[in-house]
Amino acid sequence: MKIDDWLLEILACPACKAHLRAEAETEELVCTDCGLIYPVRDDIPVLLVDEARKP
Repeated sequence: MKIDDWLLEILACPACKAHLRAEAETEELVCTDCGLIYPVRDDIPVLLVDEARKP
């Protein structure tokens, strides 16, 4: 997963607006507040609440 640090700093969870943490092993972004897990496909974050899964 190739997401630049500067981009990760400005990305926010669409559901609660909290910061996202990158999980390199699973290629996902995890919300630090509500815990929703967003997929990253072809190095592009899919930040749609409908696409997210719960922990």
